[in-house]
Amino acid sequence: MRSSNPVFSRRGFSRAGGYAGFHTAPQAGYAQGNPYAQNPYAQNPYAQQGVQHGAPPQAPVTTDRMTMDDVVVRSAITLGTVAVGAVLAWALLPVTATSYGLAIGSAIVALVLAMVQNFKRTPSPALILGYAAFEGVFLGVISEMYNSRWSGAPFQAVLGTMAVSAATLLVYKAGWIRVTARYARVGMAIAMAFLVVMAVNLLLVAFGVAEDGGLRSFGPLGALVGIVAIVLGAFFLTLDFKQIEDGIAYGAPRNESWLAAFGLTVTLVWIYLEMLRLVAIFTNND
Repeated sequence: MRSSNPVFSRRGFSRAGGYAGFHTAPQAGYAQGNPYAQNPYAQNPYAQQGVQHGAPPQAPVTTDRMTMDDVVVRSAITLGTVAVGAVLAWALLPVTATSYGLAIGSAIVALVLAMVQNFKRTPSPALILGYAAFEGVFLGVISEMYNSRWSGAPFQAVLGTMAVSAATLLVYKAGWIRVTARYARVGMAIAMAFLVVMAVNLLLVAFGVAEDGGLRSFGPLGALVGIVAIVLGAFFLTLDFKQIEDGIAYGAPRNESWLAAFGLTVTLVWIYLEMLRLVAIFTNND
């Protein structure tokens, strides 16, 4: 199982350039009618064979397989590490230029750790928790800065992130969204286009071509971009949910639950940061 968020992860793509495991043709060893033939675990040695369309997956051949409890516990540990890092950074670091530099440095370290994990063949709890700790420091400093200007913005952003996550899970479990190969390809194409546009916008702002943040300004255009980013975050969550569901159904090794926790954490951080900006924009317009 691979981390499904493409922002930090090359694991979010198959060798053919699509989203992880969403290949266009069924893999060897799977029945043609199998609805999970394009599963992220189709090429893994622990994927169960011969699952027929409409039939539930067979029980894992060993007990050392990922369960929902494993995913929940490791996600709680990873997100808890982010929260502890954020609280400590908020409490111990005053809002100064120095703390802002520390936040940027922490974000860079978190990115490096995430990339190292993504290039490893197996999940490393130390790398994942290290990422979570440094990401927490970054979020703590940034949240404190936002709170100093827009009082209560971080709290509202947390509530907004929880609301988006709960709504996405509800829609996914209700079957209103079906994560298919086409859904993943179209969504990933939109996500990549969004990231390219944001990268170009950043360069234009850095060289003074675009003023006031360009597309990331604190005006109506910035609000629209923020809403699009949050919708993309919800899209990433559906991919995370699908990979977790398939990993459990096909008997992924227990340690793969760390990658599930990692993917969920990256996605939730994405949504929180965008929600934080959106709250600030709407507060500005009050």
